[in-house]
Amino acid sequence: MARLQPVRGTHDILGDQARAFRYITDCFIKVAERYGHEEISTPIFEFTEVFKRTLGETSDVVSKEMYTFEDRGGESLTLRPEYTAGIARAFISGGLQQDLPLKFYGYGPMFRYERPQKGRMRQFHQIDVEILGVPEPQADIELLALAVDLLTELGLMEHITLEINSLGDVESRHAYRDALVAYFSDHKDRLSEDSLGRLEKNPLRILDSKDEGDRELVAGAPVLQDYFNDTSADFFRQVCDGLDVLGISYVVNPRLVRGLDYYSHTAFEFTTDQLGAQGTVLAGGRYDGLIEIMGGPPTAGIGWAAGIERLAEMVSGNHIPQVMRPVSIVPVGADAQSAALKLARDLRHDGYNVDMGYRGNVGKRMKRANKLDSAVAVLMGSDELARGKVTVKDLDEGSQAEIDLERVSDHLMQYR
Repeated sequence: MARLQPVRGTHDILGDQARAFRYITDCFIKVAERYGHEEISTPIFEFTEVFKRTLGETSDVVSKEMYTFEDRGGESLTLRPEYTAGIARAFISGGLQQDLPLKFYGYGPMFRYERPQKGRMRQFHQIDVEILGVPEPQADIELLALAVDLLTELGLMEHITLEINSLGDVESRHAYRDALVAYFSDHKDRLSEDSLGRLEKNPLRILDSKDEGDRELVAGAPVLQDYFNDTSADFFRQVCDGLDVLGISYVVNPRLVRGLDYYSHTAFEFTTDQLGAQGTVLAGGRYDGLIEIMGGPPTAGIGWAAGIERLAEMVSGNHIPQVMRPVSIVPVGADAQSAALKLARDLRHDGYNVDMGYRGNVGKRMKRANKLDSAVAVLMGSDELARGKVTVKDLDEGSQAEIDLERVSDHLMQYR
């Protein structure tokens, strides 16, 4: 029989990584709720059309990476590759347009079939925030400030750069699209096969190409800002001014784009040099056309997502609060078992982490206490219990003292 292994691109989360995940998620919830966001949890799978509409038929995610399957009822379903589409669907199907503006946060697993590598898994985990129904640049500024506050609280911001750009409004982007098509059409013989396919359908995605020949062409391509109308230029200026007011530093990256038509105005990425090739820690942008494309009413939207695995790689152990060290209860002999059970329950009610081994003599139980890094061991023998006493042993110093049974909880306060 073959050894059981996790599916390629997935992994078990436990130990230090589980503590890092919990710490990141707890910080995220705290910061998001400070900004007035409410939690949303969408299904892990949706009808495939939800993602095809939002991510684009020609995108790599839809054409190569989605986990799509047919259920027993013949419906095509897809495991979610990202959060925003599900939230937009929930807005439409839940009739939430009467409640605008809406501010959501969510977190959980996502799924993409891609080559596993450091910081990139087939089942990965994201945190996500969205604001719906706010067309003003204040929403962009606020979400960027939320991201900075989170990364600062995690102790990461000093290693991270905020890169921003504007995609302009529909009019500006269409003018830019025409200019790109004209430019790249003059160099068709130098474009990669993938970029030739994108030329007519989605020329902005050529700017994201990793092909070396394409990248040389992109370096000489027109710049989006040169095609801004007054509305687009003013919107981006307001976003930058707002960041300046808040003292948030940023770099304008004119090559930072989003390929789909429903994106507009602000696009941004928080990048680092701490993760090798996978340098993007958090990314997002404005998607004012998304909900309308999905069949809902015209609704402004902006959001960002961050990979928990990547954040966990960066978070120092010094930043993760330590779990309270356990108290080990050691009954000495069968007669002490019942009293040990009751003391363990009482101490747990008082807020202590308590371990009581299920079997073994005193020596084995003390070895377990040391393995668990217990702060103290409470030894309970029948002779001591007859006098209403227990022995509390400090496992760091090796000292011990006899304590009244009813005073054990108070005595252990020093070890919290």
